[in-house]
Parts: sequence; structure tokens; C-alpha cells
Amino acid sequence: MSGWVAAFIVIAAIAIVLQMAILGAMFLQMRVAMRKLTRVVTDLQASVDPILLRVKSILDNSEDRIASIMGDAAELTMLARNQAQKVDRVFTDAVDRLRVQIVRADHILTGTLEVIEEAGSTFRTKMWQPLHQASAIMKGIKAGLDFMRGDSKRRSQSDPTTQDEELFI
Repeated sequence: MSGWVAAFIVIAAIAIVLQMAILGAMFLQMRVAMRKLTRVVTDLQASVDPILLRVKSILDNSEDRIASIMGDAAELTMLARNQAQKVDRVFTDAVDRLRVQIVRADHILTGTLEVIEEAGSTFRTKMWQPLHQASAIMKGIKAGLDFMRGDSKRRSQSDPTTQDEELFI
């Protein structure tokens, strides 16, 4: 059994030495990679630092301008809102005045139409009624004259409308 143990110890020693060689190679590769990475980061930082400084100076210089622009925008918004409220008040007032004028015009027109209608009915009663009475009197006189002349029989036989009028009178 001691032969087997010695074989396992030799195999284990070879495995440990092999692992040590692999780990050493990995360590050396990592050190080379770290140096390259450090160099790249240094170059990148050297390239980016001027850009960041320029951006920072632009922002520092623009800060006052941006604040001014924001203040102006707020002031413009406030003025626009005030003007919109004034326009709304003017339009509301104009619409109210127009409504009052329309109601007033409606009352005037209604009154005028009532006066015209009353004048028309008065005209009919005052002018046409006497004319109808005068016409009726003339027809009565004509019927009386026709009757006296003796045309009444001929006319009553030939014209039924005249006969109705004579009965009416």
C-alpha cells in the first residue's frame, strides 16, 4: 500500500506544481492586462478632461443666461395669462351688451308690430266698414230701382247670385 500512497503523493505534487504554474501564468497575464488597462484609462482621462472642463465652463457661463431665459419665460407666461383674462372680460362684456341690445330691439320690434297690427285692424274697422255699408246701401238702391223698373223678374230668373243678394238685403 505504501506504493500506492507514494504514487498518489507524486501525482498530487505534480498537480500542485501544475496548478502553481497555471496560477503564476494567470498572475503575469493579469499584471500585463492591468498595465494596458491603466494606460488606456490614463489616455482616455487625458482626452476627456479637456472636454469636461470646456463643458463645465460653458455651463458656468450659461447659468446666468438660462436663469434669465427662465425668468423671461415665466414673465411672458404671466403677461399672456393676464391678457387672456382681459380679452375674456372684454368679450364677456360685449356679449352681455349685445344680449341687452338684442332684447331691446326685440321689444321695440314687438311693440312696432303690435302697433302696426292695431293700426291695420283700426283701418279695417274705420274705413272698410263704412265702405261696406255704403256698398250695401248702393246695392239696395239699385235693387229698389231695378224692382221699380220691373227688371227684377228677368234678373232673378237669370242670375241666382243677384237673387241671393236681394234676399240678404
